[in-house]
Amino acid sequence: MTDYQATYDRAAADPEAFWAEAAGLVDWDRPWDKVFDDTNAPFYRWFTGAKLNTCYNCLDRHVAGGRADQTALIYDSPITGNVQKFTYSELLERVRKVAGGLKALGVETGDRVIIYMPMVPEASIAMLACARIGAVHSVVFGGFAANELATRIDDAEPKVILSASCGIEPGRVVAYKPLLDEAIEISTAKPAHCVILQRDQQPCDLIENRDLDWAGWEAGSEPADCISVAATDPLYIIYTSGTTGQPKGIVRDNGGHLVVLGWSMRNVYGVQPGETFWAASDVGWVVGHSYITYGPLMNGNTTILFEGKPVGTPDAATYWRLIERHGVKVMFTAPTALRAIKQQDPDGKLIKQFDLSHFEALYVAGERGDPDTIQWAEDVLGVPIIDHWWQTESGWPIAANCKGLGLYPVKHGSTGKPVPGYDIQVVDEAAKPIAANETGAIVIKTPMPPGCLPTLWGNDDAYIESYLADYPGYYKTGDAGYIDDDGYLWVMTRTDDIINVAGHRLSTGAIEEALSGHPDVAECAVFGVNDALKGQVPLGLVVLKAGVNKPHDDIIAELITRVRTLIGPVAAFKTAQVVDRLPKTRSGKILRGTMQKIANAEAFTMPATIDDPAIIGEIEVALADIKRGAT
Repeated sequence: MTDYQATYDRAAADPEAFWAEAAGLVDWDRPWDKVFDDTNAPFYRWFTGAKLNTCYNCLDRHVAGGRADQTALIYDSPITGNVQKFTYSELLERVRKVAGGLKALGVETGDRVIIYMPMVPEASIAMLACARIGAVHSVVFGGFAANELATRIDDAEPKVILSASCGIEPGRVVAYKPLLDEAIEISTAKPAHCVILQRDQQPCDLIENRDLDWAGWEAGSEPADCISVAATDPLYIIYTSGTTGQPKGIVRDNGGHLVVLGWSMRNVYGVQPGETFWAASDVGWVVGHSYITYGPLMNGNTTILFEGKPVGTPDAATYWRLIERHGVKVMFTAPTALRAIKQQDPDGKLIKQFDLSHFEALYVAGERGDPDTIQWAEDVLGVPIIDHWWQTESGWPIAANCKGLGLYPVKHGSTGKPVPGYDIQVVDEAAKPIAANETGAIVIKTPMPPGCLPTLWGNDDAYIESYLADYPGYYKTGDAGYIDDDGYLWVMTRTDDIINVAGHRLSTGAIEEALSGHPDVAECAVFGVNDALKGQVPLGLVVLKAGVNKPHDDIIAELITRVRTLIGPVAAFKTAQVVDRLPKTRSGKILRGTMQKIANAEAFTMPATIDDPAIIGEIEVALADIKRGAT
């Protein structure tokens, strides 16, 4: 029996004993009365009665325990050419001062603080400072549109907002302060103060009596000590888009969150204290919360905060340069980053410039890792490329190949097996489990393990309606796929992306897999468009690898043949178009739903998370060409 299977079975047989043992990684101020509390189902809680401080577990105890001089955080910005390293003791001193500054502004335990920051060290420092005094932080992705920020201000009602004068993208500076000012102007809730980090690239004006300059504010603050909070108290709120257009505030508690992050760093990612872990994400996303800031620091690792892109800052070797420079053991990124690198450097020639002998594994998540890209990355890097799956709501991996429990065979296209603690099932519309290899809705049997959302901020009813009502007894993930005969999970698409072609339910992810396997295709997107005869038919947009000169008509004909061969005529795949790029969120997810609305001539709202709004016009032209019969 593998370490994985034995561990999974143990967690399933006695979850309370399993998680009580895992909780030994955490320093508690007071032990729990109950490991698991179901007295207010379905609002399940873990470690009720216990008290602790998250910041203490991430910083103070490491300084006291011998890691004071170990590098805790590396800020690497190829955009600005700036690299800074902070030891655990240096990071602690900055956090103590910022926490004291917040207290001086009247922030108390339970108050909310919005963090609207670029990828700079102060973003993580702000998060830890809030945790230190028991304030609830809500990180909003830097550069979010003013109206999106305003909805979050109104929902969280922050006492203070921590921000910066600007963010820096390749080739442009994004002014944050005008967006922040507009958001406060249109919001009902008004923060008492804003603290602004002035960046050299574009300083901003401050509003008298409301705004403070970060440097002077931090320098003049008295350091603050940790405040003990309940394990079930909220650590942060992170917003995710709701189906109604109203953002949903995912709540994360202090106790269960730390337990699963510490456990997952060692058992999922296989990273031991003292080693370097790099999640190439953003603090605005859940990955940045869990695996840039809290998880690695809780585990005594060195973590990297990266202000750059996988390509163009300055080239497609940026990832490999940082892995060599900082001695990264395990990395985490999005599949779209690998596709961008593959498109620029299809033969992996740039990788050969760097010594990656210490690099052991690359985990990907955020959207499906198509087998062709995963195979390419394995071939050029020579390490396991591990697709795994989780959500903002879970806060940590749901399905993975757990390196720390002994890697089992990787199946390209699968997200691995359920992580210990999760009971994943695939069900039909009546919430009845279906047979292996049959596509259905992916759900998780409740109660879920520690770390997962206990509810939505200030909205228990919406929590039940959004996640629990459709499949009684299960948490609705919103994803569709299947479990194979060996117990591997295949997350193929969002349930919204299942298309119905003449009565046949097809996964757009399966069609994308067929397209991405073509040797000239760097990345692709498939979505359903309305058809008078069949109900829906799939349409594909493809981006070609650099240097491909073959006529587009020939490539499209080959793609149509591939889908017919690999999936069958039932897919009715007859239409594709070559485009220069695909619209994506800043975290790398392809905006299939937006493209589908454009193709169907439906009204759509420009997504707040879009990386470059100008691309929508390009897609509108491409889809118009398709309608006119162009290819």
